[in-house]
Amino acid sequence: LDAVKNHDEIGRFMAAAALAVTLVGAPLPSFADGQTKEFKLPPIDRSDKNRCVLNSSAMGQANAARDKLYDLRECSLSGADATGFDLSGVIMGKTDVSKTNFKEAYFSKGYLRNSNFDGADFTNAIVDRASFKGSSLRGTIFENTVLTGTSFEDADVENADFTEAYIGEFDIRNLCKNPTLKGENPTTGADTRMSAGCK
Repeated sequence: LDAVKNHDEIGRFMAAAALAVTLVGAPLPSFADGQTKEFKLPPIDRSDKNRCVLNSSAMGQANAARDKLYDLRECSLSGADATGFDLSGVIMGKTDVSKTNFKEAYFSKGYLRNSNFDGADFTNAIVDRASFKGSSLRGTIFENTVLTGTSFEDADVENADFTEAYIGEFDIRNLCKNPTLKGENPTTGADTRMSAGCK
């Protein structure tokens, strides 16, 4: 009787161990926001006359928590100063933020697609789980910027500077495949491909 009881306990232990190995060894796929393929966005609230203004999050969180949707789609903010702003959760589409100062800004979970970032400066910024898909980033500076889980799919990064930027292993592989990763930054003089650490 004891042998049967021990046999049952060993069987349960083995089944639990096999389940644990399966769960840990083959995790379900998950995507950072930078790799999410499709988003469903609400219509633009054109009745909000103060919509096209760069505002830092009052909640002080880099996790995209805000009291309302932060929608800058189709806004023209070229040359603005957003130094140190928390712009987490911002939605940009056909937005012009060329030559904007984003030094030390936070862009956690930013939807930054199909927009103009030409000549913008992200030095010492944190751009985490964001998507620049289809955006123009020509001459943009990402010096010492944290770019984790961030996608540059179909983005134009010619003449951008990635010197000392922290880019995850998966993200750097994708960035190195971008055919526009070439040229020299007109402000810093850095070679674009070399600054990203690509061969």
